[in-house]
Amino acid sequence: MSRNLLIFCIAVFLVGTIITLTINSVESQSDMVQRGKYLVDTVGACGHCHTPRAGAEYNMDMYLAGHPANAPYPRYNFSMMQQGIFVLTSPQMSAFSGPFGTSFASNLTPDKETGLGEWTEKMFVDAMRTGHHQGDKSNRKIFPPMPTKHYGEMNDEDLKAIWAYLRTVKPVKNEVSPPLNQRGRPY
Repeated sequence: MSRNLLIFCIAVFLVGTIITLTINSVESQSDMVQRGKYLVDTVGACGHCHTPRAGAEYNMDMYLAGHPANAPYPRYNFSMMQQGIFVLTSPQMSAFSGPFGTSFASNLTPDKETGLGEWTEKMFVDAMRTGHHQGDKSNRKIFPPMPTKHYGEMNDEDLKAIWAYLRTVKPVKNEVSPPLNQRGRPY
């Protein structure tokens, strides 16, 4: 009888341990997502560029979906420098044109075709660290006004929290144009 009692106690202990570890894992994942939301919405202010505006208000149906496909975008010409104009922006505040060319806020949603759905956490972290698309230094640089230098200084935990949160936002199908060089051609 005491052997059966011992086996029963060990089984209860193991089940309790597994349940506790599972709850802690879920809570820590939830905490990580909440930290990511805080970093995306406040500290990083990602939505200022990656969520297009409809007038003065953010278009929350396009939350973090980048510059709307087929929306107009500004075209810079170098004579503007003489007038003290160095950067132009689209009415949606999601496309930017200057001496560097024209950049479009990327789709940060987890849409598999047009967003970050096929990216890995490593690709995201490496992109923020290197300032190169998908974190691959052989890919194009990420264009201004994206402050990759500042994001590159963030610690791994914060970048992973941002990634965890981005995985939870509503996927939006929105094909964003690739960046354009000073002559208006894709890089």
